[in-house]
Amino acid sequence: MTFAVTRTRGPGWKRSQPMEAQPDWEAHRAFMNGLVVEGYVTLGGPLPGTHDVLLIMNASTPDEIRTRLGDDPWAAQNILVVKSIQPWDVRLGSLRS
Repeated sequence: MTFAVTRTRGPGWKRSQPMEAQPDWEAHRAFMNGLVVEGYVTLGGPLPGTHDVLLIMNASTPDEIRTRLGDDPWAAQNILVVKSIQPWDVRLGSLRS
């Protein structure tokens, strides 16, 4: 199934620092790139003007997504937290690589 996942800044986010200067940026970046390689994440990135990030993810259940994102170094530090996980019925275009 395809899901639209929104993550938002948590209490661990350093407000005075840009994304790339947050603690463990390199570990987070490597983790997220790994999810792309594994096929869990198809698209992802910050939503300008908000504190949110949108991820288009492939998984069997929302719990699978929570488990996978729970392994992100930023999840353990509450830098990013899951805001919502919604099934997405793609009807136009294709997310296939």
